[in-house]
Amino acid sequence: MRTAFIIALLLLAGCATTPRHTRDACAVFEQRDGLFDNWERAARKTEREFGVPVSVLMATIYTESGFRAKARPRRTKLLGFIPWKRLSTAYGYSQALDGTWDHYKKSTGRWGARRTKFADAVHFVGWYHFNSHLKNGIALNDAYNLYLAYYSGDAGYRKGKWRSNGPIKQAAQRSANLARTYAQQLRSCD
Repeated sequence: MRTAFIIALLLLAGCATTPRHTRDACAVFEQRDGLFDNWERAARKTEREFGVPVSVLMATIYTESGFRAKARPRRTKLLGFIPWKRLSTAYGYSQALDGTWDHYKKSTGRWGARRTKFADAVHFVGWYHFNSHLKNGIALNDAYNLYLAYYSGDAGYRKGKWRSNGPIKQAAQRSANLARTYAQQLRSCD
């Protein structure tokens, strides 16, 4: 009995670690093919529901959090050295803001969804990208513009706030490049 508990605890603890080889989609899925936490199944289910390719979903999450379950923005410093407030309420794999996450839960009825659970985070990203597609006419496979809308918000994207923001455009380009790489890798996974 005690051994079974320890094994279960170790299995669950392994689910919370950041995968190694995060630039290889096949390796990420292989590392997260567990009984309780199957990332590939969750990503493919989201792709079927919203039409956003797995490669775009994964690239968005990598760009936002590096696949870290408890990622948060850095803290500001008070008087230059005392840790203070965070730059935003972004949290988890998807780096969803508190208000946007609450809207997602209301809109989808997924009241128990958590930003630190990959299946919930990838579903959120698919839902958000699908809504960007509906509101802004962005193609579901356009990783560059989907990322810009994801980061800027749909209204910010429509207003073009990202146009004068070089770092955001660079992040969107990195996300688009990674989505292409992931797509190519996923075609050759076992």
